[in-house]
This record gives sequence, C-alpha cells and structure tokens, in this order.
Amino acid sequence: MRGAPEAIIFSPPQLTPRAGDSRRPMRILALDLGTRRVGVALSDPLGLTAQGLPTIERRGRKGFIEAVRGLVEAHGVERVVLGLPLNMNGTPGPRAEEALAFARELGEALGIPVDTWDERMTTVAAERALAEGRVRGSKKRQLVDRIAAQLILEGYIESIKHAPPRNE
Repeated sequence: MRGAPEAIIFSPPQLTPRAGDSRRPMRILALDLGTRRVGVALSDPLGLTAQGLPTIERRGRKGFIEAVRGLVEAHGVERVVLGLPLNMNGTPGPRAEEALAFARELGEALGIPVDTWDERMTTVAAERALAEGRVRGSKKRQLVDRIAAQLILEGYIESIKHAPPRNE
C-alpha cells in the first residue's frame, strides 16, 4: 500500500499580508469536480470571501481546461483550489488519485499553483442547505455544485486566516 500522495499534505499559503509582510492578497478559484458538472467559486480580490459562479459542464478534458483558463484570465486568478474527494476515513481512493493527477495537469496547463482541499461532506452540506431553503428539482441540481465549490473555497480561505506566518 502506498503512502498518502504529497498533495494531500496541505500547508496553506499565506495570502493576506500580516504586519511586516510584503505579500499581497490574491484571487482564488475553487473547483468541485463532478462527473457531469463542475462547481465553481471565486474569491473576492482580497481573498477573503467566496462567491459561486455558474457551473461548467464537463465535455472533454481539453475543453474543460480551456474553460478554467478562461475564468483564470477573466478574473485575474493566481491560485486554483481543487476539491479532493477523500474517503470518509481520510485515505485517498481512486477518485482522489484522479483528482490529484488532474490537479498536476491543470497546474502545468495554467502555469499557476493548483492546491487540493479535502471536500468530504461539502456536497452533503450544500444539499442540506438547499433542502432547508426548500429548493427542489432542477434548480437544486444547478446550485448544489456551486455551493459545494463555495464551501471548499471558504474552508481553504479560513485555513489561510489561521495559518501561522511563514518566514520566507
């Protein structure tokens, strides 16, 4: 049995300046990969909040990468966060291995960092929120991926806020 892939071991970058820190905030794009649709969320320019964007239909790998490239260029994105579908016990399964391989491919294609973030329970949380709001049918299907991407991005941003300063 192989050990956990390095990409799962996550050390969040410090994206917002702290006292005496010359680094600047950046825009982050989050993706929640589904088999048919991909949920998309974008941070505000300060990298503090997450807003959902329309989902992307998955119609071939190359077309999907180009759609992401278009979002990166249109919004000045400097980092992508890809949901990592770990097993409930935290181990990577076949879907996580595929996501890790895709994260590497996407990073190479875009020329910007692509991190992964544990997405366990984000879809369940999104479905629960929509059910509480009494959203049903096709509208629910359209929103669940978007909200899951927002939850991935919110978790990632929150980890950055609480990350200890790095001495670089």
